Amino acid sequence: MKNPFFKTILRPWMLVQPLVVLLFFSCQNKDQTQQAEYLGQMEAFAEMVAAGVKPIALSAPLAPEETNGLFEKAEEIAKKHGVSVYREADLVQTQLFPADVAKGKEVLIFYSGNSLDAYLDLKKTLSDGTSGEAEARRFGRLLGYPVTHINRLLAKNSDFRTLADFGISATNLFLYYKDFPRARDFYQKLLGLEIVSDYGFALTLRISQDAFVTLVDAAVGRHKAEEPKTVAIALLTDQLPEWYTYLKAHNVQIKYEYKPKTNNAHDGFVAVDPEGYLLEFETFKQHPENERLMPQLRRFAALPTHSDSVAAGMGFYGAVTWLYYQDMQAAQLFYEEKMGFELIVDQGWAKVYKVSETGYVGLVDERRGMHRYTEMKGTSISFIVKDWDGWHGYAQANQPLPIIKERYTGKDGCYEAFVGEDPGKYFLEFNQFLEHPDNKRLLEILAQDKRGK
Repeated sequence: MKNPFFKTILRPWMLVQPLVVLLFFSCQNKDQTQQAEYLGQMEAFAEMVAAGVKPIALSAPLAPEETNGLFEKAEEIAKKHGVSVYREADLVQTQLFPADVAKGKEVLIFYSGNSLDAYLDLKKTLSDGTSGEAEARRFGRLLGYPVTHINRLLAKNSDFRTLADFGISATNLFLYYKDFPRARDFYQKLLGLEIVSDYGFALTLRISQDAFVTLVDAAVGRHKAEEPKTVAIALLTDQLPEWYTYLKAHNVQIKYEYKPKTNNAHDGFVAVDPEGYLLEFETFKQHPENERLMPQLRRFAALPTHSDSVAAGMGFYGAVTWLYYQDMQAAQLFYEEKMGFELIVDQGWAKVYKVSETGYVGLVDERRGMHRYTEMKGTSISFIVKDWDGWHGYAQANQPLPIIKERYTGKDGCYEAFVGEDPGKYFLEFNQFLEHPDNKRLLEILAQDKRGK
């Protein structure tokens, strides 16, 4: 006799069975795909450790049973690349990552030499109750992260910020003159720079896409004309012979002559402006030192001189503000970790940082540079900040640098600013320019698309 109850059960099962089988193999394939992905990541990380790119490298966080299934193959990968692997069930917690990034999970640490000992030393420091920005940076360096990436991770996972997080529209260098009209004629009529704002006692000229220089009447400015001019501007151009000939023809003083050399990282010459500031006309060339800089320089064409009758056909595509230090390490840490600037050229005794698209800051060891260190400087370095209120509030609350002049409003409400000081006692001014007839051209430029080529 047939069992109708059995038939009732069997028929739905016959329909469902293919789906169950499909789901079984689908899950199995998914697990295999995930495992292959983990192993691929481990292969890449082991190679990076072997190459010295990373002191240590971490696998993805894994459930203990996943680690059990992968550890033998992870050891094979490590052996293949000549490195070692360590099973870590309690990953250190720092401000670099969310606190729960590996909660209840394990990671595999690929390492070589004594780098695992360095990790375990960090772990001991953290177990003693010390955990802040310094420990996060220490972990980031162990992972081989550049400072800019460590800054980004800190900003993502803590209240840490740098100036770069608030956006930098442009760079601006303040220079101070006893004979203000003569300085104006030199930069506008001889060099052909466009005046983009004129407040009477100060005027701003455009060097390149987003790099400016402001000339100030020293009778009313922050600095006096007699103060040491411990700064130099590199005006970046591919027209060194033309500029050299032009300036010589106009009897401009040349401090260092134009003597191009084959295979140099850069060529140039140094002119002197009417009151002694040094202007370095410079070309960076394809060279191992400049491999990261050259693509950035090519993004923006030279800004032609403002008047066709002045230095016709010539112009600049960038500007480097050179600053001079006794303690280069302190200056470097400040501009990388507090300002958030990207190191783009490392000459050893000089470091160049990208600040805006065409504006750069260069730090120079005073023992090798064109200037020696001085306590006082006849200059201020300015950054035009997109979220000025945000940066000002952060600087007040967290003091990434000493503030020497609090928030103030400039002539007729043209701008807002505050002033800080860097480790070498350079004044750093942070500006936002407000809607005002005197700022019309400057604001037009700052609003332009700066994506380049």
